[in-house]
Amino acid sequence: MLSLVQARALQLSAQGLLQSPRRRPRRDDVVAAIERMRLLQIDTIHVVARSPYLVLHSRLGDYPMVWLDEALAQGRLAECWAHEACFISAADVPWHRGGHGQRTHHWAHRSAARMHREQRAEMEALLEAVRASGPMRAADFARRDGASKPGWWEWKPEKRWLEAWFALGELMVARRDNFQRVYDLAENVLARLDPPFDSAAAPSATQLRQRFIVDSVRALGVTPAGWIADYFRLKPKVSDRELAPLLASGELLAVPVQGWSTPGYVHRDHAEALDKALAGRLRATRTALLSPFDPLVWDRTRALAMFDFEYTIECYTPAPKRRYGYFVLPILHRGRLIGRLDAKAHRSTGQFEVKALFLEPGVLPEQSLVQAVAKAIADTARWHGTPEIRLGRTQPAALARLLRAVWRDAG
Repeated sequence: MLSLVQARALQLSAQGLLQSPRRRPRRDDVVAAIERMRLLQIDTIHVVARSPYLVLHSRLGDYPMVWLDEALAQGRLAECWAHEACFISAADVPWHRGGHGQRTHHWAHRSAARMHREQRAEMEALLEAVRASGPMRAADFARRDGASKPGWWEWKPEKRWLEAWFALGELMVARRDNFQRVYDLAENVLARLDPPFDSAAAPSATQLRQRFIVDSVRALGVTPAGWIADYFRLKPKVSDRELAPLLASGELLAVPVQGWSTPGYVHRDHAEALDKALAGRLRATRTALLSPFDPLVWDRTRALAMFDFEYTIECYTPAPKRRYGYFVLPILHRGRLIGRLDAKAHRSTGQFEVKALFLEPGVLPEQSLVQAVAKAIADTARWHGTPEIRLGRTQPAALARLLRAVWRDAG
């Protein structure tokens, strides 16, 4: 039986968060990390680094953010709707486009299909414009209503239509300019993928579902059936009964986990890691700041059950109702989520502001923990180009003095 500590280590191993990198990152590591996670969620909030860059930093360390942009432009990555809007490996594009163009159960596809029914003439005209003129950005269209509020609810019509065609699979993202999507005809983007896109082997709906189930288990390291569907937004939920044939074929392994009422499932690729975990030889040593949209924590039910970490993304909560802050980063330390910090990067002044830092109840600011957390914050700040750290309040209050002492000695 796996203890919960051992199960955490197995999940961290699968996610690439078990230990610190043993060498400097290389360009290929960006694609490899995404292949390991199976996807990389996109979010545009950038009070610190935008989420996809931060997720990669948690795993790779000090890498140039431009490597992600280059991999997309080179066709080694693509964008699609998966968990939410995500980067995926070019090798996985055939699975996400499926046998009928796209995964039609996803809310983004349903919304786009409704828009196409209601605004068909305008959308068809926009698609013809892309066909005639080449790749386009939403910024290429002037706003006509005078609105200036940010957010998807204030998108101009052309942006909505571009996004709808993207969800429907007629357009894809050729590259990003300053993180703005540049849309092109899907056929043009598919022709540039590396490895090449194979349209001949169109999987059935059954094959697609099984592939996403298997990929979810592989990415999660160990998981009960109930957590699987969320990873790729599968419907209906996955059951133990559905997984039985995968156990029989040997593709998945089953293991009891302490405190779980149902089996834990492990992909056969992780059989060696499972043996190490069972023997207590899978040691978590990594300390890192995590994005709110990191696969490790985006499923709040899973984060609570796996790490006893109650987490809400409060950027969508009105300021007076926030408990911890606007953009709160979970702190991973040696296999546990031991705290969280509310941060903001002031790029113009080179300052990394930690507005508040909270340790979880029962977590003590021992010297080794303080040193590791201080280094993780300093590494993130330096990587982001905001090396001067400005620390606000901490809980416990004495933690602030201890962190400042580490930074002072290191400086």
